[in-house]
Amino acid sequence: MTTTPDIATGHRIDVAGVTAGPVDTFYLDAGAGDPVLLLHGSGPGVSAWANWQKTIPGLAEEFRVLAPDIVGYGATARPDDVRYSLRGWTDHVLGFMDALGLDRVFLVGNSLGGRISLALAEEHPDRVARMVLMGSPGVGMTITDGLKALRGYEPSPENMRALLLDYFAVDKSIITDDLVRIRYEASVETFDAYRAMFFDPRHAGNDLGITEEQVRAIQTPTLLVHGREDRVVPPEVSWTMANLLRDADLHVFARCGHWTQIERAAEFTELVAGFLKE
Repeated sequence: MTTTPDIATGHRIDVAGVTAGPVDTFYLDAGAGDPVLLLHGSGPGVSAWANWQKTIPGLAEEFRVLAPDIVGYGATARPDDVRYSLRGWTDHVLGFMDALGLDRVFLVGNSLGGRISLALAEEHPDRVARMVLMGSPGVGMTITDGLKALRGYEPSPENMRALLLDYFAVDKSIITDDLVRIRYEASVETFDAYRAMFFDPRHAGNDLGITEEQVRAIQTPTLLVHGREDRVVPPEVSWTMANLLRDADLHVFARCGHWTQIERAAEFTELVAGFLKE
């Protein structure tokens, strides 16, 4: 299990509404103020800490920052009766908000977390004040080589290093031995769930589509952020979404892949904080 970072306090809470019983959910909590909920992506070995460790300190200076390990990932329990799907993940995040008594939040979603954010804004608009979609799938999404590589991953340090170098970062220097080790070890712990959610017909992890009509109906003020060299989710998807959403800005980072929040950490955090304070 990955170590709880110094930048935030790790907690556990029971979340209802996802399975027959409550889901023991791990989350990070830092700062004070209006709540910002950070939702991670779906890559192998991902967790709230792995995804957001460079984002939490800056945002926590002005907001209460909460980052859960979404069911199936990280240190959150993986019940036998859970169904990994957009519905299940959305219900888990909504149940997490209910468990903490969060009536309305800012959402920042990376990749899968962005798609969950869209679902929450569509189904519960009164509970989402603003949202940031970073490298998020949407209308026009295609199965890229990067996405195929993620889904085809088999745990080994060599495979994790190749995956991160080839598909996640333009700046290869950020792919350190420590990062590879942490992601690899986490991928081993969660691999059975990871394979099930995308390849077991009992689950529906790949069903993340959204229609133009659904997007046009969303009124939540939105900031779309994308890396120009993203090889997992094409940046054209965010351009399409910016034209469909009623109230959306788009920021594209040059010389940046799928990890905007890591490759351009300081600029990303400043951009997001400014948008949330508007």
